[in-house]
Amino acid sequence: MSLPSNPLSITPSPAEIKNGALTQKNLEIAIRALSRDGLVVIEDLVPHAILDKLNHKMVQDAYELQSRKDSPFNYHKGNIQQDPPLVKDFFFPEVFTNAIVTQITSTALGPHPHLRFVSGNTALPPSPSAPPASQPTHNDADFDHPRIPFALVINIPLITMEPHNGSTEVWLGTHASTTIADQEGAHGERASGKIKKGLLEERRAVRPPCQPGIKKGSVVVRDLRLWHGGMPNRSEVPRVMLAMIHFAPWYRNQMTVEFADDLRNRLTPEKTGLYVAADYVKSEEVEKSYLNRPYGNAYDFNQVDKVRDIFSEV
Repeated sequence: MSLPSNPLSITPSPAEIKNGALTQKNLEIAIRALSRDGLVVIEDLVPHAILDKLNHKMVQDAYELQSRKDSPFNYHKGNIQQDPPLVKDFFFPEVFTNAIVTQITSTALGPHPHLRFVSGNTALPPSPSAPPASQPTHNDADFDHPRIPFALVINIPLITMEPHNGSTEVWLGTHASTTIADQEGAHGERASGKIKKGLLEERRAVRPPCQPGIKKGSVVVRDLRLWHGGMPNRSEVPRVMLAMIHFAPWYRNQMTVEFADDLRNRLTPEKTGLYVAADYVKSEEVEKSYLNRPYGNAYDFNQVDKVRDIFSEV
């Protein structure tokens, strides 16, 4: 029996939303989907009013970033990386420390995953000077990585995401067997992690990619190793998608996230179920600097002090 190309979705009940926890059955479905497909969608999880507030702010920011001479683009200029303002007025636990999301990631990765990356990806409307273009199919784990789950990306589109406005293309199941040998371009290069063309054609014959429709209010949890690529936005408005990464507690990554200092008490392990690798600074400093963050390969998802891969030597 052939496997589906579209991702599996779960819709929590009102009781699950209220309790901040999936039932055992729904949690099992989520974990099995992550194991088989490398991705699962949780629908109707984030209130629309919260997304609307974030979207209004981040669309304004997207146009500001697009206008810059050195725009923070990923692969091509129709796709930019942008951070949300991690200050009190725009911090919502339903988005940044969602209890159901953490229940899933802590089940898959181990208790108290490490939140070490908070950013976003925006597909911009086409312009005459920059015709629509797709990112190459790539793997965010553009280094010699473990063959077991070690990092999960949390994607939250701020509006409904569909092929017309740049829904991300995903290749389900590719997380389970991909290695650094499958890729072109070393870490630090603009197009690192690009999957070799011959492998794409082989995989397409087995389980082709898809551009899933993701409803507003949904959260996508995907394995960092999954092959994917940003697609053109052919609509008239930017499509903003938040991106966070939960790392396994044993994984020795060193990245930190800059939060406003008045959020410190809201980001404790007791309140979030996470270890938030935070640098706390004054709110005014966050507001001045959040649009000037590094982007793309300036971030390193690798770990330090690697264990020798004795398993490949057996």
